Amino acid sequence: MAQMRSKSIAVFNSNDIYPIGADSTLPFEQHRDIFYLSGADQEETILLLFPEANDEKHREILFVRETNEHIAVWEGEKLTKERATEVSGIETIYWLTDFDRVFFDLMTEADIIYFNTNEHYRQAVETQTREDRFIQKCKMQFPAHQYAKSNPILQEIRGVKEREEIDLMQIACNITEKGFRRLLGFVKPGVFEYEIEAELLHEFIRNKSKGFAYTPIIASGNNANVLHYIENNQECKAGDLILMDVAAEYANYSSDLTRTIPVSGKFNDRQKEVYEAVLRVKNEATKMLVPGTIWAEYHKECGKIMTSELLGLGLLDMADVQNENADWPAYKKYFMHGTSHHIGLNTHDYGALKTPMKANMVFTVEPGIYIPEEKFGIRLEDDVVIQEKGAPFNLMANIPIEVDEIETLMNS
Repeated sequence: MAQMRSKSIAVFNSNDIYPIGADSTLPFEQHRDIFYLSGADQEETILLLFPEANDEKHREILFVRETNEHIAVWEGEKLTKERATEVSGIETIYWLTDFDRVFFDLMTEADIIYFNTNEHYRQAVETQTREDRFIQKCKMQFPAHQYAKSNPILQEIRGVKEREEIDLMQIACNITEKGFRRLLGFVKPGVFEYEIEAELLHEFIRNKSKGFAYTPIIASGNNANVLHYIENNQECKAGDLILMDVAAEYANYSSDLTRTIPVSGKFNDRQKEVYEAVLRVKNEATKMLVPGTIWAEYHKECGKIMTSELLGLGLLDMADVQNENADWPAYKKYFMHGTSHHIGLNTHDYGALKTPMKANMVFTVEPGIYIPEEKFGIRLEDDVVIQEKGAPFNLMANIPIEVDEIETLMNS
């Protein structure tokens, strides 16, 4: 609210419940912006902020769906007005049916409305959302108002995490650790990728997670060279590696882990050589995540470190580097994705990327080397918190990553 322009209103809508045919729907997932700002984790909820409303009680309003005994029996408990205040800290609660009336009245006092558009750099949304429909209706109903964007403010404030948020992310990482340790004793030749997925899901849910923070990747052998392999239906064979990009959520906060382990419990010499190279890149990249670092420059430096490792592995030679295309450097043949992204309420979270990094931003660090001709790929990933001073704090420091520790646990 402090960053909003004078005489302006901001509105934030819940996500829809998405249908999948007949009477079936996907499980509800709250829009992370309204959840971040209000704590309200219920469908058909609207948050309205109007810092200069004439009536003080209208400066923060939460609209929730009116509940009744029928809804309580068929769908379960919904927010009452009293409970909505407890959850959100917002004193003024209206039923959703009152929104059009209240909103029209407040818009007569306002000159500007902030729309909550999705400007995430990876967004590729084709579905019309509840926010989209609201924006469309609002522009028709109030053509004389000015429009502004909530997203730049949200990118700034959501990117820097509060202590409470980091604590929740630590719990998500701890649950992920339990899942990973469980499967180290489970994996052996003949196990199917989906059985590993099942072991992880079991451990996550029994530790109060809703499940996976994102669609899990359990990629054995050459499957690891498909970056978004999610079929998870192949047999894990002796001598192969398994790349697992899989992690738990907790309280709507994500963790994001990748580990690569040997099906037979021991890396061969070449696998170990490449693994150690990836680990060195990860460790060097992590050191650069400090206040003041520019995201784009950081990725260039990570590319230089990776180039050096690929030369050492014999995957590149100096001619490849000298003749490389500046827009697609030579190292991209074996490491074609970025090294880090913001993480929080979304796995690929909001956060400023064109300005210097700040303390309490949380980033993944996830270099990889993918070698289709050798039929394996290796990626390693942790989640780290930028500190005001000193090295970043690794939320996954207790999750095994060193070759010796992984081999020992798999064979104990």
